[in-house]
Amino acid sequence: MKAILNVIWLVLAGFWLFLGYLLAALLCFITIIGIPFGIASFRIGVYALWPFGRIAVRKPTAGAGSAIGNVLWFIFAGIWLALEHAFVGVLLCLTIIGIPLGVASFKMIPISLLPMGREIVSTDEVDAAMVAYRI
Repeated sequence: MKAILNVIWLVLAGFWLFLGYLLAALLCFITIIGIPFGIASFRIGVYALWPFGRIAVRKPTAGAGSAIGNVLWFIFAGIWLALEHAFVGVLLCLTIIGIPLGVASFKMIPISLLPMGREIVSTDEVDAAMVAYRI
């Protein structure tokens, strides 16, 4: 089911969202200071390209640098990417088939606003970690 949702997502929204993140990454790569932001944008863009079966989790080692980076990201790029996700989510929710995809787009808004200090992992890894934690 994840593969089917990912293919539909890729055709309807994922490619265009990825282009938005790629543009933000390229703009960040212009300066040396912006390179970490460009890497984060590209990482989240790849997640936006193929999101089902993966999840963004907080890094336990993220510190004050990530918090400062998130403030800068929020001001310069996060708002625009979050608006892109909201617009795409509304368009996808106009059809019955697109509702799960629209919900997925809405779930990506917090990640697009504050990407620093997060990593993308497989849902299988999260499930395995939860099982190991309970034992």
